[in-house]
Amino acid sequence: MTATPSFTGDANPYGGGDPYADYRAADFPFTQYANLADRQLGAGVIAANDEFFAQRENLLVPERAEFDPEHFGHKGKIMDGWETRRRRGVGAEHPWPTAEDHDWALVRLGAPGVIRGVVVDTAHFRGNYPQAVSVEAASVPGSPSPEELRGDDVKWTTIVPRTPVGGHAANGFEVTVEQRFTHLRVNQHPDGGIARLRVYGEVVPDPEWLAVLGTFDVVALENGGQVEDASNLFYSPATNTIQPGRSRKMDDGWETRRRRDQGNDWIRYQLVAQSQIRAIEIDTAYLKGNSAGWASVSVKDGESGAWTEVLPRTRLQPDTNHRFVLPTPAVGTHARVDIFPDGGISRLRLFGSLTEDGAARLAARHQELGG
Repeated sequence: MTATPSFTGDANPYGGGDPYADYRAADFPFTQYANLADRQLGAGVIAANDEFFAQRENLLVPERAEFDPEHFGHKGKIMDGWETRRRRGVGAEHPWPTAEDHDWALVRLGAPGVIRGVVVDTAHFRGNYPQAVSVEAASVPGSPSPEELRGDDVKWTTIVPRTPVGGHAANGFEVTVEQRFTHLRVNQHPDGGIARLRVYGEVVPDPEWLAVLGTFDVVALENGGQVEDASNLFYSPATNTIQPGRSRKMDDGWETRRRRDQGNDWIRYQLVAQSQIRAIEIDTAYLKGNSAGWASVSVKDGESGAWTEVLPRTRLQPDTNHRFVLPTPAVGTHARVDIFPDGGISRLRLFGSLTEDGAARLAARHQELGG
């Protein structure tokens, strides 16, 4: 388990101007995966032992942390993150916190899954960030309360060991534990502030739940679908197209830059497992002068399978949800949406059900990962 690259030590005191000018960040390979701690998926910070200076809920705010040097309240400087009070020792003879002293927050993931990487962002915490952090994970069915999660019968697995971090930096940690988790315990040693938490990984749904649903969206992120690749991500990520619910604003979908050639843009997806697709929705909500002009959908079965067009190139309307019932069901493990020539869509829904083989493979993986 390593932070690659790693940041340690204080950042310089804020000197005015752009507060992000000296922010320390890096490109981490695991950020290609979905953020399992996304509020849009249903994630939440359900408890913390201390949030004296700044509330725990700030950890999962989707936007980057903001900094206002003049923003003070009755308790002191107001920070856009989770910040605890300064820890003290047991008395005048030993005023320092012990090596074991730490603060913690419990996080419910929006969708259970295998975690590939964690980013503990200390943006704007320059001299008040934790000395070190650690992260533990657990798999608990249902909707446990904070008290239940803190019970002795819950097994916590360390996915990020206690590691020094830097202030005003994106501290990234690769995770190699092949297990399905539902909750995290984020620890800061001994105290301090964290601006944002991102948890990147692969959704692993509950096969029993999907079986009861019968027909569902087989490409939805919350059901285990994922984006494999896209032709262009200039304005917004392709993963937005399989997020829950309808788009709420223009950048809550997928939009490409303007093409100046005769090509077209596309997204390639992996379905939750082999599925039988019976209906398609393509939504262009909030994309009014920049929606795709036309779209087609293709499906293939297996990595080496051939692409078969199941929805021919069809005219799309701006800011509209388009619904298509397929004349015959399409069986596949992957899907691709092509838009012509460029522009964007906000959501793609592929409604169907798992095949017998798809259900068996999903159940086997769920069991293998400890689900």
